Amino acid sequence: MPLALLALAIGAFGIGTTEFVIMGLLPEVASDYGVSIPTAGYLVTGYALGVMFGAPLMTVLGTRVPRKRMLMLLMGLFIVGNLLSALAPAFAVMLIGRVVASLAHGAFFGIGSVVAADLVAPHKKAGAIAMMFTGLTVANVVGVPLGTLVGQAAGWRVTFAVVAALGVVGLLGVARLVPDVPRAEGVRLRHELAAFKNVQVLLAMAMTVLGFGGVFAAITYIAPMMTRVAGFADGSVTWLLVLFGLGMVGGNLVGGRFADRALMPMLYISLGALSVVLALFTLTAHDKVASTVTLFLIGALGFATVPPLQKRVLDHAHGAPTLASAVNIGAFNLGNALSAWLGGVVIAAGLGYTAPNWVGAVLAAAALVLAVVSATLERRGSASRGVIAGSVPAEQRSAAVHH
Repeated sequence: MPLALLALAIGAFGIGTTEFVIMGLLPEVASDYGVSIPTAGYLVTGYALGVMFGAPLMTVLGTRVPRKRMLMLLMGLFIVGNLLSALAPAFAVMLIGRVVASLAHGAFFGIGSVVAADLVAPHKKAGAIAMMFTGLTVANVVGVPLGTLVGQAAGWRVTFAVVAALGVVGLLGVARLVPDVPRAEGVRLRHELAAFKNVQVLLAMAMTVLGFGGVFAAITYIAPMMTRVAGFADGSVTWLLVLFGLGMVGGNLVGGRFADRALMPMLYISLGALSVVLALFTLTAHDKVASTVTLFLIGALGFATVPPLQKRVLDHAHGAPTLASAVNIGAFNLGNALSAWLGGVVIAAGLGYTAPNWVGAVLAAAALVLAVVSATLERRGSASRGVIAGSVPAEQRSAAVHH
């Protein structure tokens, strides 16, 4: 794997840390600003919505900018947003800072996915994408737990200041290691937009929304769930997030490896098992040992879907993949926003801190249904093309006889 993938992974590490660390600090942030935990959950929803809208916006703005330079500009925006969050005097200002940082997220991963895939042979594309996303998953093993620990010990503002510093490291890594890839010639915005006419691209994005949304339904409220239901001490949230992160790392690497071999079967297995595990979490959350095992499995199964879904979008948006790739990253975060909001709704309705797990199970099951629909349509399309191709010689022979 090219060294440039390390630079992309470094940037992904910083972005992953800021995205997920807020979940371990929700109680502290809520207490500091005097808001409820569901209200503090808007920091998750707001970030996710920023990614969703920022992904296509920043990608379109960067269509005339070389990819390396655009990646550097995005990291600069990420740094500014996290500094604003660290210094925010009011909850609304922190929310703005989260949105500013989120604008860099989707375009960075979208453009980065295309760059990563272009650096390797066709049969290694999913593995290269997974390698970049390893930075995001390792953030959950190292960055998020350390950020949570620092936030609980020295204050959450210090955590976001450190995250801004991570952004500086990511910026330097991109500047030093990513090659100057020339902008693709002849690809214009209308070519990029044409990818969205492909039903398979849209189905893959819908699977992304629902499948990864299932993960976030549970993980957004993991701190209160594990402390108030499972009975863990507040300090245990740190190592629980490490466990979740380890699951993400393993699932991401396995998903990348097998997506290059059997993409759709990988999606069937991961989405089906994710739905079952999330449903079981409503029961296992009441036991410390069972809840830790379940938490690991949610991380592994959830991130096993990421490389295959991203590769599927790139495969079906071939020729002009940048915008579609970035929008699919936005789709991950639309799922995050939807599930974080739905999780807050069921908690606020008095259904308890385990209720978001049912929301997640339903979302993951819906993603599995879409995967089956997608594969069915693809098979029918292939069969139709085969029939048409096979009928041409017969028609030509018939015409020849009549002449």
